[in-house]
Amino acid sequence: MAAELDFSPPEIPEPTFMENLLRYGLFFGAIFQLICVLAIILPVPKSHKTDSDSFEPKNSETVKKPKATAPQISKKPKKETKKKR
Repeated sequence: MAAELDFSPPEIPEPTFMENLLRYGLFFGAIFQLICVLAIILPVPKSHKTDSDSFEPKNSETVKKPKATAPQISKKPKKETKKKR
């Protein structure tokens, strides 16, 4: 009975082009996600030398803050009534 068992490895077909494309695409996507997560966790410090040279101080004339408009209040306040059941 032991002689009837077949212990040879099963035949595995070669992966097709689409299977290879999917496999490597998934690897690329996983690596890209890891890079994005690491970029959030480990931010790159900015150099202050380039920031101070490239920007000029702004005058108060050039920078104008927009005026905030107050929300319009209706003339009659709404009555709050309880629903009768």
